Amino acid sequence: MAQNPRLGIILAFVCLIILGVMPILASVRPAGASSLTFTVWMTVWQLVSAIPLLLRERAAGHRGLLGKVAPDRRRRTIVTALITGAMFGVSTLMYVVAAEKAGPVNMAIALQAYPLFAIGIEAVLLGIRKSAAELACTGLMIAALLYLITDGTMVPTDISWWSVFSLGIPLIWSMAHILLRQILVGTAITPNQVTVSRLIISGAFLLAAALVLGEGGALLAVATDAGFQKAAFLLGVAYYLELIVWFSAVRHIDVSVASSVTVPTPAVTMLIAVAFLGDSVALHQIVAMAAIAVAMYGLLFAGRRARRATKR
Repeated sequence: MAQNPRLGIILAFVCLIILGVMPILASVRPAGASSLTFTVWMTVWQLVSAIPLLLRERAAGHRGLLGKVAPDRRRRTIVTALITGAMFGVSTLMYVVAAEKAGPVNMAIALQAYPLFAIGIEAVLLGIRKSAAELACTGLMIAALLYLITDGTMVPTDISWWSVFSLGIPLIWSMAHILLRQILVGTAITPNQVTVSRLIISGAFLLAAALVLGEGGALLAVATDAGFQKAAFLLGVAYYLELIVWFSAVRHIDVSVASSVTVPTPAVTMLIAVAFLGDSVALHQIVAMAAIAVAMYGLLFAGRRARRATKR
């Protein structure tokens, strides 16, 4: 496929809008609806959204989800898929809960901690060391997150525990993505096949959890609830489209460029929350968002400079 940088930038901006809208969609689910029940149905709609592209890929010659994995790697791939599928199931449930409890704006800001956790995990597990500039940006991000979770006071007793809970989402994402990279690198599995297998496993995990916790009746009860299904459908489709649009964008532009476009995601969430939900935005949220944006742009710039130095 010929690269089209302009198309890549456009797709990255589409991804920015979707990412900004998703916390809002997660926070406005019907009142009284169980978080777990909602997450199960949202995952179902994600899977339904993925089926057309899966069928198209199959018609183009891509076999089953593990069809092109070498036999000696198949067991490892299956184990990795099961583990990451369960992790994504947990993180999706946490996403729905955090949007309600921490609020869409706080959650959107907390999600920006993803590169912070990725850097930490890569350093501990893979021995990847970062430059002084990257470490400085990481320190700024940590300070901004502390400022956010203490509601701007930096006093430990003022910690907002639901904001801390929100930080668990990017932590799980970073661990799962590092594991998933082992599947994507060196195999012929497409991103959509990985997504579908992840959704099947996540859905099975969430469904089992719902049944064990006695929510089987609730799952059936909302099957014909138009308001509930509309909310689950919108978030499920948005969640899936964000993944596919992102993968499409990075086919045309570098990941660093696409990432720089999506940095202002919390600002989009703030604007939507104020304009359509009547929410108010606190000064500490704006300060934390701005500091994290500076840190992320700094990480992207420092990373690009390090890669250029390595190539010389």
